Amino acid sequence: MFFDNFFKKKSSGSVAVDRLKLVLVSDRAGCSPELMEQIKTDIIDVISKYVEIDEKGLDIRITQTDSAEGNGKVPALIANIPISEMKVRNG
Repeated sequence: MFFDNFFKKKSSGSVAVDRLKLVLVSDRAGCSPELMEQIKTDIIDVISKYVEIDEKGLDIRITQTDSAEGNGKVPALIANIPISEMKVRNG
């Protein structure tokens, strides 16, 4: 979704659509688009320390889900992060 072609050059229309999606999702979650982008970047940075990520299939988003207490909807982070290979760590 948003990160499918994150590292590839995009048309201005494609960039605008991605930004609009980010604004809509961040509005639902009650945080700014800048904070959403930082969360995504931080998740990718941390996971990349341990595994090689396939960016083509990467999908990180915030959606609404029912609360565990059953008293309404709450934001939920959904991450689909395809791993292309594990990194070998010495030590």
